[in-house]
Amino acid sequence: MSDEINHKQSKAMFWTGWVISAIPILATGVMGAIMAITSPQKMTEGMATHGYSSHATWWLVGVEIACAVIYAIPRTAMLGAILLTGYFGGAVSTHVRAGEAFWIPVVVGVLVWLGLFLRDGRVRELVLRGVK
Repeated sequence: MSDEINHKQSKAMFWTGWVISAIPILATGVMGAIMAITSPQKMTEGMATHGYSSHATWWLVGVEIACAVIYAIPRTAMLGAILLTGYFGGAVSTHVRAGEAFWIPVVVGVLVWLGLFLRDGRVRELVLRGVK
């Protein structure tokens, strides 16, 4: 009976992890692509206010989308989480330098790892082995 309960809990944990993981995937990959398609001028102007050239804007959006795709694929999700962490670190740095609120990329970065922790037993094993 306890195995059945644990199986149900792990299923719930797995799907909760995917729901949480969907937030950074949608916030980065999908929203980045939508902004690039629907309002490229506005996106370029917004990046320019932070000191990024229009050429760099498109590279950054491409990297953002690529990181989200790598994170969404279960086999490469850990690499995607590492890459998104670096990406959000740059976003935090940009917002700190501009004197703006920087908590959103911090929260999204935490959601990246929380979602992966819940949906991937290998990550839980690594984290929990380090805690013991």
